Order: sequence, then structure tokens, then C-alpha cells
Amino acid sequence: MCIEADQRFLVVSLGSIGRRHLRNLRGLRPQSLIGVLRLTNSGANEELPEGADLQFTSVNDALAFAPSAAIIASPASTHLAVAMPLARAGVPLLIEKPLATSCAGLDELLTAAAEIPLMVAYNLRFLPSLIEVRRLIHAGAIGEVLAVRAEVGQYLPTWRSASRYQNTVSARRALGGGALLELSHEFDYLYWMFGLPTRVTASGGRYSALEIDVEDLVSVNLEYEAPRRLVHVHLDLLQRATTRGCKFIGSEGTLRWDGIADTLECYTPAAAEWRCVETRPCADRNEMYVAELAHFLQCVARGERPLVDLRAAHDVLAIVDAARESIAGQCSIKVKTHGKD
Repeated sequence: MCIEADQRFLVVSLGSIGRRHLRNLRGLRPQSLIGVLRLTNSGANEELPEGADLQFTSVNDALAFAPSAAIIASPASTHLAVAMPLARAGVPLLIEKPLATSCAGLDELLTAAAEIPLMVAYNLRFLPSLIEVRRLIHAGAIGEVLAVRAEVGQYLPTWRSASRYQNTVSARRALGGGALLELSHEFDYLYWMFGLPTRVTASGGRYSALEIDVEDLVSVNLEYEAPRRLVHVHLDLLQRATTRGCKFIGSEGTLRWDGIADTLECYTPAAAEWRCVETRPCADRNEMYVAELAHFLQCVARGERPLVDLRAAHDVLAIVDAARESIAGQCSIKVKTHGKD
């Protein structure tokens, strides 16, 4: 059987998220030819995973496969090294979050990927309840948003129970771990709703006895101007009860989103009580990832700009960089974007 060029896909790295993307890709494109690129030294000895047709151990071999699109699901510290040759070859890219470990070196990728669809996989943008939060905010349902309190926390040793937590990406600075990068979904969805903050003030570090070399607890304030708005973000790798949620405090009411229960409530003076906002339930959390991948494939087919493009992902890392600088210097930092103040 002849496989057309637009049916060739590449998946880079097969950790838990890489395998999820492989399964979803096979489901969305059942007749495609899918190759996987292993980056570890033992990759050549690994069995061909279910859903894959070919396996490579070098970027050059993967390029010779001539994929029409690639999914990079390796540790963040490897993203730029893998993405650059693929982008220069004109291969559209879906890169797992975060885009990289910092903004350093991203200008070169911005240039190389200027003519191709490049998307960063912040899957919460495809959760119906959070989409509704954004719609209500932009529709003025609670007036001007003046303050926001976002929180996410999960106990690292039970996060990926199939692996020793000490060996996971989340626990290791060299791989791009730590609360700021691993939990950067919060910065992305707040950026999606409000844009880039003016200043960042943060504190945090390693507070627990976990065997890690990264920060496990961070408190970040994002300050906005015109309109003035203060956003607080709490990130931790410590909570035994997994938590993800956000409260949006407006001049005319409040929205309360629970990302774990997948619920949304609204309080307005007219109602004088909390009322549930009906959203399409997401019974299977994998729906987000399927919707994300389907959107990327549509952008590739049509040559369109994806929802989470390279500049958006760059700005999220600009917030992370500012938070790190603030923690180190114990001061407030003006956020930099696209190489400018």
C-alpha cells in the first residue's frame, strides 16, 4: 500500500505523554504511517510500541522519514535541540509544554519556524469548563476582573506512580523540572485570558524533604496595568489532595472554577448566591488531548496559526523567567517579551 506524504507522522520520545499522543494520533489517523524517535542510548533496543510503524534513534534518520508533522514529547531541556532541525526542514511541530526551560535561544526557533504551524501543548485550553470561563470574562459577565487567585498542587511521589518520582522530569532540574515549569499551565491560561503582565513578584524554593533538586513550592504575583489587576498563582508539588482551581473576582461578580471536579460557579449581586454554570462535561480527560491534537492536525492541513502558538509559549516562559529572577533577587521584575522590555 502506498502511503501519501501527508500521512506520515513522527512522535519524539515515549514517556507517558508521548504514548498518549501516539495512541490519540493513531485513533485520529488510523491509516497513517507513524514513526517514533527515541532519544535515549537504549532506544535501539526498545520494542516497537503499539501504534507505531517505525522506530529511529537519530534526528537525521527521522528527517529522512520525511514526516508531514511531528510531536515532540521529550523533556523540556531537549526541545530546542530536537525542534530546530525539524523546523528548518519545514516540519510542522506540536511541542509538549513547556516550550523550553527558559527564553534563552528561542529567537532562533522563532525565525526557523516562521513559515510552519508550531503549537505548544497546553491542553487546558481545550477543557470546556475553562473555555466557558474565558467566554464569560470576555463577555463582561462579572464586570472588570480586578483580582484572580489560581492554585494548583499535587503530591509528586504519587503523580506518576509507575515511576520512581526521583527519576521523573518533574524532579530534575537538568530535564526542565520544578513547579514553575511543570505547572506552567496556570500561567498559560491566565495569559490566554489577560495577556502578559507588567511585573512579576515571586517567592519559593524547595521546602519539603522530597529527593529533588528543583523548587516544590512557589507563590507568584502577576501585576497588570490598564486595567489594573492583581493575579496570585500558587504552585506546589506537595499537596496530598490534588488541587487545581481559580477564582476570578470582578467588579460585578465572581467566577469560581474547579479544574479537578470540572465545575464552574458564578456569584452576582442580582442572584445573591452561588449558581452553577452549565458546561459540557468532560467525562474522559483524554478528550482534551484528542481535541488539542485534532486542532493541531487541522492547522497543519490548512496552514493556519494554532491556538497556542510560538509567541504565546514564549510569553509564558517570559513569566517563568521573571519569577525565577524575582525569587533569586527578592524583588519585583518587569516582564520581557520577544527580546524586548
